[in-house]
Amino acid sequence: MLQKHLAAMKNNGLITTWHDRCIRAGDEFGHEIDKNLNDADVILLLISSDFIASRYCYEIEMARAIERHEAKEARVIPVILRPCDWHDTPFGKLLAAPRDGKPIRKWPDLDEAFLDVVNAIKASIKKPDVETITRPVTEKMTSVNMVVDRPRSANLRVKKSFTQADKDHFLDDAFDLMKRYFENSLNELTDRYSELSSRFRLIDSNRFTAVIYRNGEDIARCKIVLGGMFGKTITYSANDQASDNSCNESLSIDADDQHIYLSAMGIPFGGNVTDKKLTAEGAAEYYWSILMQPLQ
Repeated sequence: MLQKHLAAMKNNGLITTWHDRCIRAGDEFGHEIDKNLNDADVILLLISSDFIASRYCYEIEMARAIERHEAKEARVIPVILRPCDWHDTPFGKLLAAPRDGKPIRKWPDLDEAFLDVVNAIKASIKKPDVETITRPVTEKMTSVNMVVDRPRSANLRVKKSFTQADKDHFLDDAFDLMKRYFENSLNELTDRYSELSSRFRLIDSNRFTAVIYRNGEDIARCKIVLGGMFGKTITYSANDQASDNSCNESLSIDADDQHIYLSAMGIPFGGNVTDKKLTAEGAAEYYWSILMQPLQ
């Protein structure tokens, strides 16, 4: 997926890319990796627990990449794919992408996460600190090398099917996460701004409310309900006293051939999110952003 997001930079002649899937039949595997690691101007480490656990990636490829980075011969950018213990590694001292080192899998929208990575690469090329990047594009395009956990085919997509039980579990888990997300976010918000206070109230296992006050006056309220008369949905009402048979927004459960996800009607934002397949985290952030609108 990252390759597709880099396509515009490639088409504009800004970069060339290489990864181990470019190795052709008959090529010497180790030699090709060494050659391209040594030629690269930018080296992307695609970080996951598999990458860290791979002796070849970690002890050989990563070590050589860091060596070239410290010698200012190349720039290494860790790209955090999945949550893992990467901060205490040799590349843990480097500024990672996406921003704040938030794993791509944890972003509400994967396209936004990969776009953030692309923007980080663009910024590193515009402000180079290595000799190999400073050459004019007409002389040599910036070479971007992607180091992944192991050689494999790019064609690994297998169609999945999901039962109603799978969807029900996903919806329940998404609502449970949303409860924790709102409670923690309210606590963080009031800790950060002294003029703000809040109230989180769990009505029952399927309903909760949130209120934000500024200097004692309420400025944002909501009620979030799992299920009820709207069926297999998570609904949002912009009033903590709203009845269960009304709402301002609704998230419904759906699935494609790869993932279960939540879809929004998009009413508060004019339908701008209706085409997005929201993860549980993305759904929680979406409803939180609605609550925060009066403050922003």
